[in-house]
Amino acid sequence: MRAVVQRVSKACVRVEGAEIAKIGRGFLVLLGVAQGDGDEDAAWMAGKLAGLRVFEDEAGKMNRSVVDVKGKILAVSQFTLLGDARKGNRPSFQDAAPPAEGERLYLKTAELLRNSVPVQTGRFGAHMEVELINDGPVTILLDSKK
Repeated sequence: MRAVVQRVSKACVRVEGAEIAKIGRGFLVLLGVAQGDGDEDAAWMAGKLAGLRVFEDEAGKMNRSVVDVKGKILAVSQFTLLGDARKGNRPSFQDAAPPAEGERLYLKTAELLRNSVPVQTGRFGAHMEVELINDGPVTILLDSKK
């Protein structure tokens, strides 16, 4: 499972022009599920996202988690994170999980996160417009296999 995590001051997702999810301070998480990922990867990712300390404390050091600052998470499914562009110019997505399993694990990760922090989600499989204001900028890459 791969994630691009962006610390944001706000973010939203629109489908067909209609806003379906919106958060203030927190994380925008673009989440890709790989073939072979399972419930343990979802649990690892949820734990890592809830505990990731990239929010500043009173001394200005990145020492607080999204839970600590009472932030929110907007999780957006993005199978293209599993794209392999090493050969040619058109990425291969053969490492991405099949849609049914990808959706299950994406939703499982969001469900596990809800035990710690408010979570909004995009719409799996839909063409989405994602708007964000990256705070910092702070962007972290996570991979449950690395």
